[in-house]
Amino acid sequence: MAENDSNVAVAMVAGEASGDLLASRLLSGLRPHLPDARMYGIGGAKMAEYGFVSDWPMEKLSVNGLFEVLAHYRELKGIQNTLRDRLLADKPNVFIGVDAPDFNFGLEAQLRQAGIPTVHFIGPSIWAWRGSRITKIARAASHMLVIFPFEEEIYRKAGIPVTYVGHPLAQVIPMVPDVAAARSTLGLPVDSRVVAIMPGSRMGELKYNAIAFVQAAKILAQRDPGMRFIAPMAGARQSRFFSELVAQAGLQDVPIQLLDGQSHAAMAAADAVLVASGTASLEVALYKKPMVIAYKMMRATWEILRHMSYQPWIGLPNILAREFLVPELLQNAATPQALADALWKQLEDEPHKAMLRQRFTDMHHSLLRDTASESAQAVLNIIEQQQNKRSSSILRG
Repeated sequence: MAENDSNVAVAMVAGEASGDLLASRLLSGLRPHLPDARMYGIGGAKMAEYGFVSDWPMEKLSVNGLFEVLAHYRELKGIQNTLRDRLLADKPNVFIGVDAPDFNFGLEAQLRQAGIPTVHFIGPSIWAWRGSRITKIARAASHMLVIFPFEEEIYRKAGIPVTYVGHPLAQVIPMVPDVAAARSTLGLPVDSRVVAIMPGSRMGELKYNAIAFVQAAKILAQRDPGMRFIAPMAGARQSRFFSELVAQAGLQDVPIQLLDGQSHAAMAAADAVLVASGTASLEVALYKKPMVIAYKMMRATWEILRHMSYQPWIGLPNILAREFLVPELLQNAATPQALADALWKQLEDEPHKAMLRQRFTDMHHSLLRDTASESAQAVLNIIEQQQNKRSSSILRG
C-alpha cells in the first residue's frame, strides 16, 4: 500500500495518557505500511513520535466521572462538533477511536452514517457494567479491536466485526523486569524498600486520591524511615497540581520523589505499588509487583456507579483473575491508615508475593500477541476495502 499512501488519511482520537500509549502501538504497526499517510485528530506525545498531528491538546478530553463530564460538557461538545465537521468535509479513509467511549462513540456513529469506516480500539467494560451500551457500539463501530480474549465472543454475539489483538502493554513490558536498571535510572538505592504511588493521570483522580495516597506514604515512612517513595506524574500540569494538593494538606515533609512520566521505570523499580484503578493496575500486574488498588471519586458519582456494576471487582488484575488477587479499597474504605496497612502486608508477605509473581506471569502470557502488527493489519484491510469501494464508485460514475 505504501506506493499510493500519500493520499491516505487516518483520523484518530485518544483521550488520555493510557490511550496515547496504546494508540502509539497501533501507529507503530501502521506507519511502516503508510509512511506518507496523513495521521491526525487528537492525541498525545507518544502518538506524535509516529508523525501524528494533534489538533487539540489531548488533556482537553481527560475528564472522568459523570458530574465532572457534565461540568465540561459545553467545551467537549464544541470540540466534538468541530472535529466532526472537519472529518465529514475531509473524508479520511478510516477513523479510529481509541478508548474515550463517551467522546468517541457519538462521533463514530455520525462518521459511519456518512460512509466513513470507523474502528474502535479498546472496548468499554460492558462486561463489568452498562452492558446495554453494546447497542450504541453496534451503531458506532464498523470494527472493534479488543485487547482481552474474553471480549471477542461478546462482540461476535452482537454481530459486530471484531479482532482480538492482545494487549499492547504485554509486548511493551518485559516478562522479567530489570529492577536494578530501573533503580539506577531513577537514582534509587538498590537495598531500600521502594513504594510507587500512582493516584491517577487525570486531574479529577488526583483531586480525590492524591492526599490519601500521600498520607498513607507518611504512615509507612514512620514504620520504615528508610523506605523511598516515588510518584510518576503524567505531565507538568499534573505534577504542579499534585504538589499544590500536597502543600495545601501540609504534607510537604513526606519524602516523595516526583517523576516526569517514567511510570514504567517506577513500576519496575518498586517493591509495591499503591495505584488507582484503571490501565495502570494492569501495568503493575505485568511488572509482577504486589499492589493495593484504591480509588475515590465524587460521592454522587460513586453512589450511581456502585449500583451499576455486574461484578465485585474493579481492578483489571482481579477482573482477569476472577478473584481478589490484590486488595481493592474504594471510596470510604480508602482511608490513609487502611491503605498503609494493606501496603505493609503486601510488602511483608513473602509467600503471597511469590504467588502473585506466578499468577501475573501467567496473565502476561495470556495477553501477549503481536498487537502492533495485528491491529495495524485489521486497519489496513479496512482502508483497502474503503479504497476499492471508492474506486468502484468512480468507475460506475
